Amino acid sequence: MSGTEKPLPPMTAETRPFWDGCRAGELRYQYCRACDRVQFYPRSICARCGRSALEWRRSNGTGTVYAFTVVYRPPSAAFAADVPYAIALVDLDEGFRMMTNVIDCDPEAVAIGDRVRVVFERRADTVLPHFTPVHPHTPKERG
Repeated sequence: MSGTEKPLPPMTAETRPFWDGCRAGELRYQYCRACDRVQFYPRSICARCGRSALEWRRSNGTGTVYAFTVVYRPPSAAFAADVPYAIALVDLDEGFRMMTNVIDCDPEAVAIGDRVRVVFERRADTVLPHFTPVHPHTPKERG
């Protein structure tokens, strides 16, 4: 990989259903039938009860920004054209949290509590989930 290629997340046996879902335009997460809990990131056993009674479910793809930061200094040359951009922790309506980018908006307009929905970006053979505001606004609207 050259210094101008963005890194891609690895695909493992545990994460393959998640990445297959992204390719199909679905945001998937795990649900434990044994303890009635959801989890994300994908694992081979439940992080709460330790059982393997996991099933994959489809998220409706909407959630709320829990926390975020705006990146002004690219971590490598591959991200130089993207700055500034927003990275956020999003609480999905199904009860799990994931780290993601908030795109298709002014990154300085992103705010805690914003409602967002999933969108997908194809990069090489991988499809990545990102989020976009349900109701975009500008920094001036924040007052």
